[in-house]
Amino acid sequence: MNANYLQTPIAYLKGVGPNRAETLQSELGIGTYQDLINLFPNRYLDKTHYYKIRELQRSSAEVQLVGKIIHIKTIEQKKGKRLVATFTDDSGEMELVWFRGQKWIRENLKLNTPYVIFGKCNWYSGKFSMPHPEMELLATHEKGLKIAMQPIYPSTEKLAAKGITNRVTNKLMQQLFIETKGQFTETLSPSLLHELKLISKSEALFNIHFPKNQELLAKAQFRLKFEELFYIQLQLISKNLSHKQKIKGYNFDQIGEPFNDFYSNRLPFDLTGAQKRVIKEIRADLGSNAQMNRLLQGDVGSGKTIVALMTMLLAIGNGFQACLMAPTEILANQHFNGIKELLEGMNVNCALLTGSVKKSARRLIHEQLENGELHILVGTHALLEDKVQYKNLGLAVVDEQHRFGVAQRSKLWHKNEIPPHILIMTATPIPRTLAMSLYGDLDISVIDELPPGRKSIKTVHRFDSNRLKVFGFIRDEINKGRQIYVVYPLIQESEALDYKDLMDGYESIVRDFPQPNYQISIVHGQMKPADKDYEMERFVKGETQIMVATTVIEVGVNVPNASVMIIESAERFGLSQLHQLRGRVGRGAEQSYCILMTGHKLSSDAKTRLETMVRTGDGFEIADVDLKLRGPGDLMGTQQSGVLNLKIADIIKDNDILHTARHHALQILKADPSLEKPENLVIRHTYAQLVKHKNIWTYIS
Repeated sequence: MNANYLQTPIAYLKGVGPNRAETLQSELGIGTYQDLINLFPNRYLDKTHYYKIRELQRSSAEVQLVGKIIHIKTIEQKKGKRLVATFTDDSGEMELVWFRGQKWIRENLKLNTPYVIFGKCNWYSGKFSMPHPEMELLATHEKGLKIAMQPIYPSTEKLAAKGITNRVTNKLMQQLFIETKGQFTETLSPSLLHELKLISKSEALFNIHFPKNQELLAKAQFRLKFEELFYIQLQLISKNLSHKQKIKGYNFDQIGEPFNDFYSNRLPFDLTGAQKRVIKEIRADLGSNAQMNRLLQGDVGSGKTIVALMTMLLAIGNGFQACLMAPTEILANQHFNGIKELLEGMNVNCALLTGSVKKSARRLIHEQLENGELHILVGTHALLEDKVQYKNLGLAVVDEQHRFGVAQRSKLWHKNEIPPHILIMTATPIPRTLAMSLYGDLDISVIDELPPGRKSIKTVHRFDSNRLKVFGFIRDEINKGRQIYVVYPLIQESEALDYKDLMDGYESIVRDFPQPNYQISIVHGQMKPADKDYEMERFVKGETQIMVATTVIEVGVNVPNASVMIIESAERFGLSQLHQLRGRVGRGAEQSYCILMTGHKLSSDAKTRLETMVRTGDGFEIADVDLKLRGPGDLMGTQQSGVLNLKIADIIKDNDILHTARHHALQILKADPSLEKPENLVIRHTYAQLVKHKNIWTYIS
């Protein structure tokens, strides 16, 4: 079947017409024959077996029987009436019941004529009954296209209201197969079909819509899931490979004095095996003549900053400058102070540029950047301003990538004729499956072990009724000289309510921890930035022992002396947020604690989140659970939720198929980057069609 034929508007399909076409388009996004063929069923009713009445079990399964109606009557009940028919086969009898549409049913039912009925059975006063069965005359049933397993398609209230029921969708699908004669263009190469023992595209589409049995359905699902994931991976990998070929990068062929000096004489602790592995991967990129585009994932506290700093020292050792961009001033300050401390006594010039830097200091920074005296510039979005010109920027490190738009990153690129190498750091571990789909065009490095000597944070779940005990524990910790965070959720829709929760909590803490013995800071979204910074600063300096805050402290605040994180209404936070918040403590040598406070009423998802937090501190495991609970869309935030708008595959459940698809896409592109070999022409053609007719998956980065 010609692929262009499948672009025919759906209104032209027999049985659709302009009105139905409009509804199908607005409700399910079906505009063409192609869209309809790709409307895959959600589930199937197994109609491969005809039961006898005596074989029926008291279960909730839907069953199919063949028999006759021998008697029909109307029974009055408290509200209205019901229609009851006696249905028999050669093994016994049962009742069929209707509570609505009785007049029409009574007029149309034929007595003593064989029917096939389908539905759920109830056991009621000693016999089986089936409410509102699906019914078809046996003669009609035998003539129809044999659908052994009945597909149930996605639907909406509006579709049902307009009369586009599952039965109608099914009929339209049958009509489409009649018009296309069930012949569809093959989209995978013969070698892939052979190697993976896949059924053909035509067989797969027929068996996904009209499966004869479970086995054929499983084969069809595997084939179509593989194809969908294969083309997504093909796009991502080819983007990555062509990026490496087209976009030349500076070749850092020396290790250089700054790196060697730091590694041999100034490392504050031994690198972990994971850090060494990641530095090796980065060094290979920097010496490859192509621009590096790498995502560095690591859990809170796994030592990403040291890896980023050593990468910057490699750039400096090759005669280039480096910059590090962070999403907030607090974070930029922290990076700057941390880097300055690590570079103490080395001949490396480092400066900080944020919105608060005075004009005179800015001028000096701009001068030193342009004449090359400045080696490392740390800052916020201020680094993107047009005034900021480098002598030769060789490396840009971006912290917490999801807070920077693609447009902002490309601004960094255009600071030079040859774009700098890019290293993106994220402390929100992304499950491997999701990373392969969302960042398939970036190379990924993972630091998956914590530095030696870091104590794991003890996490417990406490109910509000234990509050007095929790306050007693806080007192003990403060007496030991430690500091405490108390965090309240902030959910935009109910800002007034959140503010009230925060202020009520603050007042109760002030009552239990009165001045002058205790000093308390408060930080929330409605404060002026200067006031926020002032309160943060007091806490960082140790002038206040308790910091009451909404989640503004989520990213990157580093107070090694803070040993307790109390999260109020913890059930209102997502898992990754809870994990990020917990990562604010445990930064010093002392044992740290995270206390999750909730009421007694908890949903099952909330229970799973809390149990996961108490059980593990592994960010990647937490991200996996989060992915299973929330699905890929929510995990990446709104602008990315449409990314995985998959027709049939499921990133979580079809993890194995995704790995297989990526492996084969990689093999094919390595051997034949432009898909020019005869055996790959099918793939090349399909890929071109996908790009032409769809804004094929619009991926990030």
